[in-house]
Order: sequence, then structure tokens, then C-alpha cells
Amino acid sequence: MKLIINPIKQLKGQMTCPGDKSISHRAVMLGALAKGTTVVDNFLMGEDCLATVQCFKEMGVHIEGPVDGKLTIHGVGLDGLKEPARILDAGNSGTTTRLLLGILAGQPFCSILTGDDSLIKRPMARVTTPLTQMGAVFLGRQDNNLLPLAVRGGTLKPIEFISPVASAQMKSAVLLAGLFAEGETSVREPAISRDHTERMLRHFGAEVKVSDQTVTVQGRPRLAGVRFTVPGDISSAAFFMVAAAIVPGSEVTIQGVGINPTRDGILEVLQQMGAQLQIGNRRYQGEEPVADIKICGGELRSTQIYGTLIPRLIDEIPILAVAAAYAQGTTVIRDAAELKVKESNRIAAVAAELRKFGVMIEELPDGLVIQGGTPLTGASCRSYGDHRIAMAMAVAGLSARSQTIIEDAGCVDVSFPGFGDALKSLTVE
Repeated sequence: MKLIINPIKQLKGQMTCPGDKSISHRAVMLGALAKGTTVVDNFLMGEDCLATVQCFKEMGVHIEGPVDGKLTIHGVGLDGLKEPARILDAGNSGTTTRLLLGILAGQPFCSILTGDDSLIKRPMARVTTPLTQMGAVFLGRQDNNLLPLAVRGGTLKPIEFISPVASAQMKSAVLLAGLFAEGETSVREPAISRDHTERMLRHFGAEVKVSDQTVTVQGRPRLAGVRFTVPGDISSAAFFMVAAAIVPGSEVTIQGVGINPTRDGILEVLQQMGAQLQIGNRRYQGEEPVADIKICGGELRSTQIYGTLIPRLIDEIPILAVAAAYAQGTTVIRDAAELKVKESNRIAAVAAELRKFGVMIEELPDGLVIQGGTPLTGASCRSYGDHRIAMAMAVAGLSARSQTIIEDAGCVDVSFPGFGDALKSLTVE
């Protein structure tokens, strides 16, 4: 599928974003491990989250939907999963894989987990290493670093794990495995990563303690089914925030966006860049803070993005690079080497594609240097099979001097089904 973007005059109107991808994944997992029924509204009907649903169906969990964003999970409890007869396929989803490995580590059966051509190249040792310390047994390529991975779970022991990097997926895998271990399992990070797992564990009834950069979960909790609404995904909203910010005269309000403080780095950076941004109607959905975000077009200035800010916006760096291309001055992004092992090498992909627009951009081992302020010319872009690259380049084309074409843009369905239609609904030509 090709995505064709013509230069536009303005973006105007109100919109909502699909449900948060990270929270949707966790809702399925904890709903399956809880006793009773969990009903999830505004569930993200993207390919990644549907892969998580299918994996739990393969392990005997009865799940209805999603229909119109509503998912009903009939939980089987901590000890109710069944040995899957088939290989579990996580598709393109790193979140499904790494978090599910934590759950499979606690199961008294054998399972095999694989993924698509992109996922089988992504590193898993960061998860299998601590899970092995807890007592799980793995068999896979490159010393248990690459999928497919065979898992033999069983009796786990709690650990105190010191994580070498701030990674929500690594932290979550260990905490989820800790549900099956007697006693307290803790993870200490060098910086605080997104905390959706901790919040949702509490929502389902687990005992979770947070002290500085250490999270501890008490094993063998009684998880109970819940009903809640997934907030709009701030990572999806980011594309429309930047789109409105770079197109003069635009005015867009995005309703019901999750503003979890471990995920709101995009808001901080856009404000640093001079974006006209207002946050209102703050409220909670379950354990998660939510708000409406209004953003207007105007002039942006360069900034520096590095350090402890990076874990709070790691998925938004491709679209922030687009904002930097339209900003006056030189923007520097550092400490983001993690981007090299996402769905694509996002450092290389962003640099290669923005150069096609005429942007002066330099790759760093851990980031990018972007010279902004020069008018962009439309280009023919690759997606690399990466939903965030495809959407970022589509936004880049909105204020370019000519038409932009993104090849192989079907990958946007991973996180934002209907992205193109949402963009058209706000467009003033």
C-alpha cells in the first residue's frame, strides 16, 4: 500500500487516537492471568495487540472481540494457562515477545515463541538473562538472544535485578515472571522507564512498591478481573501534534490522550521548541492520567534531547526529528542507541529518508544532528516495514513543496489503523 501526501494549507478540528498500544498489550496479559472477566474499552485493534490476543487464545484463554474497540477476556488465573499446541507467533511485536517471555517463564510447560522477519532479528538476551536467573530454561539462536525461542518454565525464584538500561520491556518481563515466584521480585533501573505495568498490576490487585528507581512486586497475588477504558496513545497522538505544529495556521485538539509522566517527554520537548500547546480536561482512566491536548501551528526552534528524557519519548524520536527539520537551528539527539534495535534501525532510517526531503542530517552512534529551517521538497520514501517511520515521513510531507509518496505504508496498521483517514479528516486543502 502506498500513502500519498500532498502539501496542505492547514489542519483543523478535533480527533481521538487509537487506544494506547502498551496498555492494550498489558490489559490482555493481566486480564488472562486474573480470575473473572476483564472488559477493555478502546482496545487498540492494531496488528501487534492482536498478536498478543492470539497468543493467549492458543494457551486456552477465551477472549471475545475486539469488536468496535471492546475486548472481553475470561481470565483463567495465574495457574490456568494451557500448553500451546502450536508455535506462538508474536508477529512484529517486541512488546508481545518480551513480556510474554516473562509469563511463559512461570508456566510448567514447554512453549515456542517466534515472530516475523523483522522480529527474529531483534535482541532478546536482555530478557532471557534475568529470567534464566529466576529459573527458566531457554533454547534459541545466538545463546538465547534471537527468536525462535523455546521456553521451559516452572518453579521460579524471586530476584533483585539491576537492569543495565532503562527498559520498560525488560522491567515488565521480570515483574510478570515475579508474579509466579514466592516472595518479592524487584527491578532497579538507571532511569525510570514507562510504568504502565506497575500501574496495571495495582489495578488488577497486585501488591507493587516503588522506591526511587526500584519496583518490587509481591509474588502469587490474587488478580481479579476489571473493566476500564484504554487512554488514547500519546505515541500516535505525537504525529498529529507535530503535524499541527509545523503547518502554519493549524489548530487541532486531540481528546483523551494518555499523559503518563513516564511517557510525556514529547510534550516537554515540543514546549521547549516553542510549540503552541495547551493541556486541559485532566482526568484519570483507571490508574492512568488522561487529558485533551490542543496544538496550533507556529514557528519552532531547535533543542537538545538526551539523558533521562530519552526513555520518556523513545518511540517519538522519528517524529521529533521531523519537527526538528522544520525548526530554526540545529537539534541534537543523543543517548538513543536503543533506536537501532526497534522495528528498523530508526537512526539510519530517519536520516536516510529525511535526506530525500533535502534535510541536512548527521547520524551519530546514539542519535542524530539535524539542521532545521530549510524548506523541504517532497520525496519518495521507504517505510522499512516500520509504522513509525512511515507515519513520520507522511507528516514531513505535509508542508513540503511537492507530493510525497511513502511506499509499503500498510505497516501503519501495527499501531494506527486508519491513520490516513484521520489525516484527511483534519486537512484543509
